[in-house]
Amino acid sequence: LLYLSLADLLSALSYFYGVLQDFDRTSWDCVLQGALSTFSNTSSFFWTMAIALYLYITIVRGSPTGTGFLWGVPLGITVAAVALKKIGYDASNVSVGWCWVNLDAEDRVLWMLLTGKVWEILAYVTLPVLYILIKKHINRAVSILLLSLSEYRPILSRAPAFQPRTSIADKKLILIPVIFIILRIWSTVRFILTLCNSPAVQNSVLVVLHGIGNTFQGGANCIMFVLCTRVVRTRLFSSICCCHYDELDWPLQRSNSYWQRPEPHKDKDVPGPERTKPLLSST
Repeated sequence: LLYLSLADLLSALSYFYGVLQDFDRTSWDCVLQGALSTFSNTSSFFWTMAIALYLYITIVRGSPTGTGFLWGVPLGITVAAVALKKIGYDASNVSVGWCWVNLDAEDRVLWMLLTGKVWEILAYVTLPVLYILIKKHINRAVSILLLSLSEYRPILSRAPAFQPRTSIADKKLILIPVIFIILRIWSTVRFILTLCNSPAVQNSVLVVLHGIGNTFQGGANCIMFVLCTRVVRTRLFSSICCCHYDELDWPLQRSNSYWQRPEPHKDKDVPGPERTKPLLSST
């Protein structure tokens, strides 16, 4: 997630510079901006798929493993594109104001695929398949667990308390690939229209959706993994507001029937330490 956030941040900054400059020809800063956006955008695809693959291997296969260092492939592609002078001005036909693959290159379609589109299309297929398999495995595991606990009524009575967290996890597993596809599909549509030489590639609605989708990937990940995760959200608000975790989380904790916030002792005649007995905490 850290590497994905860094890739999305670099991608958004490079796009922002490209829009501000409003390039009209291939220049050194156009090539630099195009190289940075190519590297960061391709890295974002790799790390997004790496997260899905890691979750699948860890949860379904039960063998935790590292994803490896995935900066190498995007860096190699970017260096090759710059060295062969494939990065340059694209008249915003396949971008929204920033530089990418030079439209004057004879093999521009090949380099558009290598520098982003092939990984983007691969992610459209890979992410839904992996997250569907993960969701099915979790649902099957939960069903088996509840069935095995059916003999123990006290434990089973607590099972509904875990349902909200399970439903939240299920929603996230569904939303992660859905949000990715909704944000990225517009750039793919304009890429296909460019290949077909269609004038609809400059449609204002498609251009706006393309610009929002390509630059909001990091924001969507922030909402999904930070603001929509209770533990992270609570700690974040706690650090911002200088409040304690318990003070922010007490409404949720109070809702649990087996937990009650201790009431302060209201008796004025509080016995001294020598007259009190230690109380055993209930488990």
